[in-house]
Amino acid sequence: MQMTRKIKQHFFKKLYSLMTDFFLMYFREGNEPEETTQITYRELLVQVCRCSNVLQKQGIQKGDRVAIYMPMIPELVVAMLACARLGALHSIVFAGFSAESLCERILDSSCSLLITTDAFYRGEKLVNLKELADEALDKCREKGFQVRCCIVVKHLGRAELGTGDSPSQSPPIKRPCPDVQISWNQGVDLWWHELMQEAEDECEPEWCDAEDPLFILYTSGSTGKPKGVVHTVGGYMLYVATTFKYVFDFHAEDVFWCTADIGWITGHSYVTYGPLANGATSVLFEGIPTYPDVSRLWSIVDKYKVTKFYTAPTAIRLLMKFGDEPVTRHSRASLQVLGTVGEPINPEAWLWYHQVVGAQRCSIVDTFWQTETGGHMLTPLPGATPMKPGSATFPFFGVAPAILNESGEELEGEAEGYLVFKQPWPGIMRTVYGNHERFEATYFKKFPGYYVTGDGCRRDQDGYYWITGRIDDMLNVSGHLLSTAEVESALVEHEAIAEAAVVGHPHPVKGECLYCFVTLCDGYTFSPTLTEELKKQIREKIGPIATPDYIQNAPGLPKTRSGKIMRRVLRKIAQNDHDLGDTSTVADPTVICQLFNHRCLTIQ
Repeated sequence: MQMTRKIKQHFFKKLYSLMTDFFLMYFREGNEPEETTQITYRELLVQVCRCSNVLQKQGIQKGDRVAIYMPMIPELVVAMLACARLGALHSIVFAGFSAESLCERILDSSCSLLITTDAFYRGEKLVNLKELADEALDKCREKGFQVRCCIVVKHLGRAELGTGDSPSQSPPIKRPCPDVQISWNQGVDLWWHELMQEAEDECEPEWCDAEDPLFILYTSGSTGKPKGVVHTVGGYMLYVATTFKYVFDFHAEDVFWCTADIGWITGHSYVTYGPLANGATSVLFEGIPTYPDVSRLWSIVDKYKVTKFYTAPTAIRLLMKFGDEPVTRHSRASLQVLGTVGEPINPEAWLWYHQVVGAQRCSIVDTFWQTETGGHMLTPLPGATPMKPGSATFPFFGVAPAILNESGEELEGEAEGYLVFKQPWPGIMRTVYGNHERFEATYFKKFPGYYVTGDGCRRDQDGYYWITGRIDDMLNVSGHLLSTAEVESALVEHEAIAEAAVVGHPHPVKGECLYCFVTLCDGYTFSPTLTEELKKQIREKIGPIATPDYIQNAPGLPKTRSGKIMRRVLRKIAQNDHDLGDTSTVADPTVICQLFNHRCLTIQ
């Protein structure tokens, strides 16, 4: 019997090996269009096992925390899965964050080890990530904490990921690289490639309970201190696998592409865990939408025959500015489903996405969810849900939304108020790392018995849900609650406006009035005539109560590196208050100076 069992185990192990040797997991697209690699599930498994053995050799055990600070390269996926294989919690920090942000996250979760990269290109910009990592570790030491070691991936000019003996492996790309000065701290720094070369190809996984933690991911908090959102093995994995399969109508022959960085929850759920759990083939993209030209996304769609595409409204609005031609020069015939994520999409961007990018034949899935929810909460199902431009439509399976008023009373039928959820779902976060009281206070204190999203929501007469923006982005003008997202949507309907952001401004009579920042499309000029047209359009779309008191020309808007508009900064600019607080997460700090300089051109 024992011999029979061994033979059976050997048979299935061999069968698994044969299947995974040729089953494609990722098309890897680098910053440069010629940087391409194909990675199979088998190759990934070998690399994950090696990395797991490396981490074990460095003393990492189940329950330890590992910080990962890397760009969108295959080693990032390998590192996070190696942590999961050992039952260690990965804490991924977006590679666009500052050294201070990295330090703060390492300290909060007492990370034992840091994995980073020497340097990388983001478009034409060279980022010396190792320098930032060193600065963060110096700050940690100043505060009395030190990681065991820092493992460094040699990314620039390196050979690509793979076992080296697979026919799917393309030749290594040697990218042009200036003489990047990489500091080396003896006794702390270790080269990834040297450790991996010495490691064994097999590593038994650590068995975990369903409620064991899988990872920590930090998200912004109302107090300014990031919250370490904790997700668990069973619930999170089940939820992202299920939402991926049904929301994108996934089939084995599909090629899926989520453009999000893995440093955010969208990347965790729909670049790594969701696609992997379904055996999907995905695109892993290191670059940006506008490099080397503004048609990059659509060239990649054609290159890999992408069928399901998932991106942010910010990216859609950015590319809209350049017109239809960069899109239509590419076929895009493979596309079947187009998704949006990260913020409510205004109807104009939705229609451009549907009509131009999708050629009026693709379903649009406008998904609402959060870092805290793990996966999609409100979403259409492609081919099954009648679409309304700008609406997240209906709840996903098992999700029970409700709309409450300020008194916590549940509203029926057509209504607008606070979006909450009445019952838990598998992917709900379990706690804030090291601070369960904050978890309870943030999400359950305002309306006991409900999970509070912090978002406003409107339900129309057909039962469709429309996200109206963060509650703190809703304005009370003369006793009327106005959604900034609704006003912004009305502004960008004008042909001259590429993007808009609306904040509240103190008013002696109304209490609050609307202060609007507008970014113009190419070929348009900011003028009193244009502002009058915009005010008229808002009055017609929303009503006289929503007429802005101020409209300011904004050559750019202050955004985080994930593309979210920093309305807190815009409120300060609107009031000419230069005490901005922490602006370390602003992607382009020069935009702030430009906006202050443009205040004199603001038209009332």
